[in-house]
Amino acid sequence: MAEHAVIKTSAPGSLMLLGEHAVLHGNRSLVAAINRRITVELFEVEGRQVSIHSSLGHYQAPLGELVDHPKFRFVLQAIRQHADAIPSGFELQITSEFSADIGFGSSAAVTVAVQAALMHWIGGAEPEKEALFEQSLQTVLAVQGRGSGADLAATVFGGIVGYTIDPDFIPIEVAVPLTAVYCGYKTPTPDVILRVEQLRAEDPEKFERIFFDINASAEMAVSKLRQHDFPAFGKILNRNQELMAEMGVNTPELQEIVELLQHSPEIFGAKISGSGMGDCAVGIGYAELKGLDYPVYHLEITPAGCQYYE
Repeated sequence: MAEHAVIKTSAPGSLMLLGEHAVLHGNRSLVAAINRRITVELFEVEGRQVSIHSSLGHYQAPLGELVDHPKFRFVLQAIRQHADAIPSGFELQITSEFSADIGFGSSAAVTVAVQAALMHWIGGAEPEKEALFEQSLQTVLAVQGRGSGADLAATVFGGIVGYTIDPDFIPIEVAVPLTAVYCGYKTPTPDVILRVEQLRAEDPEKFERIFFDINASAEMAVSKLRQHDFPAFGKILNRNQELMAEMGVNTPELQEIVELLQHSPEIFGAKISGSGMGDCAVGIGYAELKGLDYPVYHLEITPAGCQYYE
């Protein structure tokens, strides 16, 4: 490995606050970048060999023969998108401040950080945020077939972003503390999306009403957050927990966690974060939740999206 990285980038994880599933149908969502990051260092090497090193394992292959690997699907797809323009072989060193097993948007963060490193290396300058988002969205769609791009929006731009798939980005400059709780398991997002779409096909009027209410909630939340009206924002989150349960993505474990958060005096409101059927719940505020049998994480919203380092 070369002594110094040619490019070093980092991208934050994220948590979905509002808009799950409804965002796929053109409705507004709210997603937040969190103060846990994934860092990518790119080292140029002679030849055409690609090497990847991370806590998930190691990978090596010729640039023109990138065989799929379950741990590096997003990284390899990002490389494939630029293969013809990549000037030489290279190594990627990937480090993360959070586990890929927890729903903090690790796939989005590593995708954005790798895309940013490659685009900067090839182009000789930091790419425009919109171009970085577009390339990253292409990666996610190629790997998992469907996705809104909401987590990518927060990861690229930082802070809280009001997002629709147009794409449309509304930056919200506000800092609120978050308590995230992992229920101990998660169902892959594409599987949950498929399940929700099946339920929606069985009762389209019900889901039209749910998605209408979610969109209205997200639009109202933008206003309440800009006013720093956190109690009102908390009530919006609580209402959207009911809507997610109505969609069929709640579980007993998530409901237990959400109720504990909602009844905590330090929390303004709480709900499932992400597609549901497992993974995380998030509350606005810091709560200790002592005695809870699930991992509790105290997080902050970071204004810093994707970053580049000398």
